[in-house]
Amino acid sequence: MRLARKDLLGLKEINKEEISLILDTSESLKEILERDIKKVPTLRGKTVINLFYEPSTRTRTSFELAGKRLNADVVNISTSVSSMVKGETIRDTVRNIEAMNPDIIVIRHPVPGAPYFIANLIKSSVINAGDGAHEHPTQALLDLYTIREKKGRLEGLRVAIIGDIAHSRVARSNIYGMLKMGMDVTVAGPATMIPLYIERMGVKVTTDIDRAIEGVDVIMMLRIQLERQIENLFPSLREYSRLFGLNLDRLEMAKEDVIIMHPGPINRGVEIAPEVADGPHSLILDQVTNGVAVRMALLYLLAGG
Repeated sequence: MRLARKDLLGLKEINKEEISLILDTSESLKEILERDIKKVPTLRGKTVINLFYEPSTRTRTSFELAGKRLNADVVNISTSVSSMVKGETIRDTVRNIEAMNPDIIVIRHPVPGAPYFIANLIKSSVINAGDGAHEHPTQALLDLYTIREKKGRLEGLRVAIIGDIAHSRVARSNIYGMLKMGMDVTVAGPATMIPLYIERMGVKVTTDIDRAIEGVDVIMMLRIQLERQIENLFPSLREYSRLFGLNLDRLEMAKEDVIIMHPGPINRGVEIAPEVADGPHSLILDQVTNGVAVRMALLYLLAGG
């Protein structure tokens, strides 16, 4: 099967059946990552270009590995070593790349909507690897996959997303995806970091972390995105950690089999204590592993593999 669309731009646009297809395909492809020879000829002859206008470790490496595991030709382009530093517009950059006939362009850009602009401009498939504070659909998909892998289901699970909600594209995509899969979502953080009217998305809202995590199945911690903030939204990191950081004492309020997640990079001792990040409830490294499988599935489905 393949997705009935050319691009993956956000989870707001896709439906429950498409999400399930991606997760099921990820499950079948993850087996490749456990082999001695981690490569199959599925996308031989296909070309994937990673075009990143923002720094990235996990997402970019994950997409590169995903393409190579499927035997696609993968090209990485960063702004620091391209004609972008000479003033070339994103329109001209992408049109020139398309002239080389790639099959898929993976783009991360600081401006919300940039992947949509590009997708309407070219015939190649476009995958949004994060656009400003708007969406990060592949992160949300790997989060959903990780939860389903651990819990055996998604529907009916209670989730708390805690931290800098206002500036988090991960939070936005996860809310779209989790609600479509029948999950109960609560967001929590300082009032200055919670968007106005976010409850209209269908989530519960609180500024009390203890109340947010009580009895939940999944806790997703988010880092403070200082690079997207134009003013100080809290007194100090120490104060933030005291009021909104996840430590062992707070963890006792959740269910005994609660799972802890974080999209990374983590700030140890700020939003999450080291003993929690490295503890038995943490699936942070599982998320990284599953990110390769989910991105393999997306490349496979969009390229018609």
